[in-house]
Amino acid sequence: MEAVKRYLLFILTLLFGFSCSSNDEPNDDGGQAGSSTSQSESFFGVNMSGAEFASVYPGVDGTHYGYPSREDLEYFKKKGFNLIRFPFRWERIQPVLKGELNQTELTKMKKVVQTANELGVQVLLDMHNFGRYCVYCDSENTDNNQYAIIGTAQCKVDDFCDVWKRLAMEFKDYPNIWGYDIMNEPHDMLESVPWFDIAQAGINAIREVDEKTTIIVSGDSYSSSSRWVQYSDDLKNLVDPSDNLIYQAHTYFDKDASGNYVLGYDEDGATVDIGVTRLTPFVDWCKRNGKRGFVGEYGVPDTDGRWLDILDKALAYLSENGINGTYWSAGPRWGNYSLSVQPTDNYTKDRPQMEVLEKYLKTK
Repeated sequence: MEAVKRYLLFILTLLFGFSCSSNDEPNDDGGQAGSSTSQSESFFGVNMSGAEFASVYPGVDGTHYGYPSREDLEYFKKKGFNLIRFPFRWERIQPVLKGELNQTELTKMKKVVQTANELGVQVLLDMHNFGRYCVYCDSENTDNNQYAIIGTAQCKVDDFCDVWKRLAMEFKDYPNIWGYDIMNEPHDMLESVPWFDIAQAGINAIREVDEKTTIIVSGDSYSSSSRWVQYSDDLKNLVDPSDNLIYQAHTYFDKDASGNYVLGYDEDGATVDIGVTRLTPFVDWCKRNGKRGFVGEYGVPDTDGRWLDILDKALAYLSENGINGTYWSAGPRWGNYSLSVQPTDNYTKDRPQMEVLEKYLKTK
């Protein structure tokens, strides 16, 4: 199923809150990173959610979606994190395909990037759209939304190239842009226009205006790390004129790897090694093909300490293999979402997962 459905209960609770990553078969992720600003250092970080929330377009800032504040960034910087993955929605930054970027939203995005720069935090810009663009939204009932897959007549590959050329022009001179995450979790793409072709076109388009910044390419099938070889092996053949690509996978540790964690630890049948098991196909693929990898999403609930043990072992495995990643998720709009590491009590109280995350601020 689509990632939106994966968090259905959570979305209803938040009135239209939009969340990330999913699928109805075991879905995993892994990776290692490099950057245009600091190729020699690989930092672990967090997703800083908010701008991608809600399937209401354009939506109301502060009601349906929102941007992380300086206080949010300062908290994680003080904790020692030097990287954030910054999800945003294509429909908000470019309301009309091939049209001008929305200057209001662009200004807000730039404010987050500039604040992060002042704090010494690198930013990964993440187009959080699952290989689709919402071509119709009535701004009231999200059930009526109509999405066009990239490669259809309603959302051409040229449209995808156009928005990334515009974004690259706007952000290429910021010294703390860690990379362009060109599409979060593409899945069920057209057989006639596979994700490989779309990604290659996007790379070519960005390189027309920006020859330096790292480009991050997610795997197909929701970026699953365990299914990486099955669905994303062909990505090794992508060509970047600047030779600066990173491959991104995602992983969760519940039974269906959706990140919903509907069942308890025992009922789910979880084991402490499940994270390493799911990450291994992607990590091995990176090694075998000489590619850089990155794990853009992984997360556990705070409902049972044994989930933290899985997270600990998975991050140790990534660190030992020189691969970094960003935890899903932080940001001021999550409320009581059990995977969130957004602090409580006015930024004074850490979430339980933080103790594990602080152990892995940089790869070994």
